[in-house]
Amino acid sequence: MSVTRNDDYHALLARHDAMRLRRRLLAPAPQPPEPLPYDGAADQRLIAAHLHLVTPLDELIAHLYEVMFRRRPALRSLFPDSMAFQQEHLEAAFRHLIENLHRPDEVAATFRQLGRDHRKLGVRPAHYASFEEALREALRRCAGPQWPAEAERAWLRMLRFAVGAMTDGADAALAEPPCWQALVVGHERRRPDLAVLHLRTSEPYPYRAGQHGALESPLLPRAWRQYSMAGAPRPDDALEFHVRRTGPGGVSEALVERTGVGDVLRLGPAGGTATLDADLSRDVLLVAGGTGLAQAKALVQELAARPQPPRCARLFVGARTRSDLYDLQWLGELQQRRPWLRVVPVVGDVAEVVGRHGGWSEYVAYVSGPPAMVRATARRLTGLGLPAARIRHDALPEAGRIG
Repeated sequence: MSVTRNDDYHALLARHDAMRLRRRLLAPAPQPPEPLPYDGAADQRLIAAHLHLVTPLDELIAHLYEVMFRRRPALRSLFPDSMAFQQEHLEAAFRHLIENLHRPDEVAATFRQLGRDHRKLGVRPAHYASFEEALREALRRCAGPQWPAEAERAWLRMLRFAVGAMTDGADAALAEPPCWQALVVGHERRRPDLAVLHLRTSEPYPYRAGQHGALESPLLPRAWRQYSMAGAPRPDDALEFHVRRTGPGGVSEALVERTGVGDVLRLGPAGGTATLDADLSRDVLLVAGGTGLAQAKALVQELAARPQPPRCARLFVGARTRSDLYDLQWLGELQQRRPWLRVVPVVGDVAEVVGRHGGWSEYVAYVSGPPAMVRATARRLTGLGLPAARIRHDALPEAGRIG
């Protein structure tokens, strides 16, 4: 699909959603009956018992996409040219489902947000039906003749539960754009591999400090990557993102190396739950690694804007080398202006340094950065007596416990 055809497709979807929203406002539909409770734990046991037949999951997913694009060639145009990241993303989603199916309320909340986010991709309910057909064939192809019917039914029930939540999330977001146009008004290279982007959206972009949004470059259509907003919401709709180049040919390289002032990016809806409580009565611990500093910066700005800032906040900023601490001047100035804030730059293992300081059991903690660093910090804090419910961070990819 050419860029023009793709734009026409999304314009058609926007008109369709506008008509659906108008009908909903003029003639609200009756409330549907409450769905029957989903026994996720039972399906989790069935799936786990036969998982060895369809793993490794990357092979299952490769079969799934081959089947879907063979049966529905037009769907290929909804995906980026390179499918590597998309396949990794789907594998992480399957792992999350299988690991957490015994907590269906939490799974539903995650996939409602995912459905809201997928509106920017142009995904419609009919596409989910094609996905289910492809999954069924891929499961049978991977497992062979020993594939039991009850395991297949459990997989399909799991998928339909997730899809139902995604559809609910998309329907609930009809009143907002599927994505926002964002003009690049500033592009600063803080390091050879790191840029700070300043964007301004054409219409208000709702988010909270601590959340993230997905960016798409016109250089790589349909390839989206999540980045945290590096600041609390502002009245002028200005946004800041910190982007580190992670490899050649991807979105991060396009944003760091080939994006400049005047370019227009697309920005997906905000997501993430690492936000501050309305009534924050505890001291605050912030731990940031690498460009995880963006999320910490947003949270500190919100704390500073509150009528009653915290009694005490500690910000640990970790990096592999001293040159990787790319905002040391800002950190120093920040600490001077906020008597309740202490900033601790760390070169090396930030989780180890945080652990040595100790005494965090009464704090609420916010951790951001590479997944391995977030996991290590969360483990260290729970080991020191900080309850897991008071350790906030974005959802992490599963650590490979299955498959």
